[in-house]
Amino acid sequence: MSRTSQAQRLSEEDLRPEVSSLEALNEALSANPPLADSGRIVFGEGPVSATIAFVGEQPGDEEDRMGRPFVGPAGHLLDGAMAEAGIDRSRVYLTNAVKQFKFIERGKRRIHQKPSMSEVTRYRWWLKRELDFVDPQMVVALGATAALALAGHRVTITKARGPAQFDGRPGFVTVHPSYLLRIPNKEARKIAYEAFVADLRAIAGSP
Repeated sequence: MSRTSQAQRLSEEDLRPEVSSLEALNEALSANPPLADSGRIVFGEGPVSATIAFVGEQPGDEEDRMGRPFVGPAGHLLDGAMAEAGIDRSRVYLTNAVKQFKFIERGKRRIHQKPSMSEVTRYRWWLKRELDFVDPQMVVALGATAALALAGHRVTITKARGPAQFDGRPGFVTVHPSYLLRIPNKEARKIAYEAFVADLRAIAGSP
């Protein structure tokens, strides 16, 4: 029986490895990606001793090509907002709820597709173990998909925005930076960006 056939006969619980480090977790994830038809695995990035962990939705096109989280347009916006809020990117942990880029091809372009609830659920165990190893003091959900993965149920950002609890861990819910990029009106985008920076300042000032 092939390795693929064997994996298909096993439950997701059976495929969850016994690991003792983040490195071992990443190796196990790379060996058995949950989403066979999506892009490469893009692991989280940052010090294991980070006090803040930011969780986004999934890697984008640039992240998939470079193999690093938050290096595309949304990542650049996040970098600028963190700098304004006094947060040093090199001292935080950045990851995604889903570690693979889901897309459809249109000509030479790869168009982002939102992960389904089942896809987010299939990655949830991996995300929880990842955060167990990093053990941040604060976990930030960037957008609804990240909040869903962390909370285990759907979250409305407009209602839940602000301090939160994720499995007993202090958290914070805010928008994903890609949301800001999609606001067409310049003034509205400026106001939304300032609110995002205010959220990051509140996160930076949390005990």
